[in-house]
Amino acid sequence: MRFRSIMLQVVFLHTIAIVCAAVILPLMLYKTLDADVDQLQQDALKDKALRIVDHLKRKEGGWSLDLPAGLRDQYSQAYGRYSYVILDDAGVTLFSSRPDETHLYPVDDDGKTTSFYQETTTRGARTIAGVSMKRSLDGRSVWVQVSENLSHRDVIVDDLVANYFNQVGWITAPVLIFLVAVDFLILRRAVRPLLDASAKARSIGPERIDLRLPVRNIPIEIRPLVVAVNQAFDRLERAFRAQRDFAADVAHELRTPLTILRGRIETLSDKATRSTLNDDVVGMTRVVNQLLDAADLETVVIDWNEKVSLHDICVEIAAFLTPLALSQGKQISVTSARNLDVIPGNAEMLRRAIRNLVENALRHTRDGSVVELVVRSSSCVSVLDRGPGIPVGERALIFQRFWRRDRRAGSVGLGLAIVKRIVEAHGGDVEVCDRAGGGSEFIMALLPRDEWHDDDLVESDGARSASLL
Repeated sequence: MRFRSIMLQVVFLHTIAIVCAAVILPLMLYKTLDADVDQLQQDALKDKALRIVDHLKRKEGGWSLDLPAGLRDQYSQAYGRYSYVILDDAGVTLFSSRPDETHLYPVDDDGKTTSFYQETTTRGARTIAGVSMKRSLDGRSVWVQVSENLSHRDVIVDDLVANYFNQVGWITAPVLIFLVAVDFLILRRAVRPLLDASAKARSIGPERIDLRLPVRNIPIEIRPLVVAVNQAFDRLERAFRAQRDFAADVAHELRTPLTILRGRIETLSDKATRSTLNDDVVGMTRVVNQLLDAADLETVVIDWNEKVSLHDICVEIAAFLTPLALSQGKQISVTSARNLDVIPGNAEMLRRAIRNLVENALRHTRDGSVVELVVRSSSCVSVLDRGPGIPVGERALIFQRFWRRDRRAGSVGLGLAIVKRIVEAHGGDVEVCDRAGGGSEFIMALLPRDEWHDDDLVESDGARSASLL
């Protein structure tokens, strides 16, 4: 299995290793324990056989066996745990604790003096372990056979071995879960510096190009990668600053020639030529201002403690751009909802956004029409025009940098991109839709759409006076 998380990979593989160890180790311990138990049983059986031999005597005409009372009780049929048989070298039973006096095990004179046996009775009812020992007494050989019923209730060692896996299973499962949990916590602690570095990396952007990933607590295996990433950020910062400074320097350098050019145009005697050239200079000035705005936006930081009024900004923009609108035979009006509040935001950036929307509307609205600014709420402004409208397929493209539907002079496709960047920096969004009766409506909302409202709209006194300037 493959995981996208290195911590999950390590935990998964380590869990497999622990499970394998949890299976193999008990098996090894069981084999060792079983061998030790077998050895103990064999030693015990040999000892019992030798104790019987100690009480076996050779007498004239045969053999005698005088077992102590305690030993006779151990081999009694009533107790049922032990049995013995003593055979002569011809295989004839001399003494037996069994009523049938049969051999416990076959007598194989193959040179071995001691043989051990273990067998299970029919249907596995009992397990019998035994020993067959050959001993020489007074020059005569005898076989002493002893068996033990391992299924007897007094055989505690065999019970322990039989229940070994059940006992180990109840111990192993909680220990395994505990080890996996500890393993996860250890790994989480080990990768904590990487998680902190990831969080730091998410903070690096155009607004904070000076931030770098921390190196101090990074594991030495990962540190070269983090250092290389920081070096890449250094190179990107230098290139980013160079590009931004170039745009700002070019825009500043163009302002002075444009001012001089405008002054010289005013000296021309041909009124038509002067008007045309003035329009071109206005368009070029607008492009220069947009380049400066675009350069400034790369490092914009919103101070959420600053409070702004969208109504006041719209009235200010309407008053500022009304002379331009009147010179083109157009008007600007401002309509606002009642009881508007101030909101957190960067006043200068919001002025630029609304100004770009109004300038864009003036460029496309019909002659003799009115560009309307509607302050729908404390955080929502609409700019409406009577232009040709924007096709649905182009509404996502118009907010991209340098995208232009037409190639008019004085436009490089930055105005709406600047608007979107400013609104998104304030946590909002901007969209465009068709206006009833023809034209477009650009909606700049600094809050989710479900919080927009346009109840109790009233025309601003400041807007009316501005539209008549």
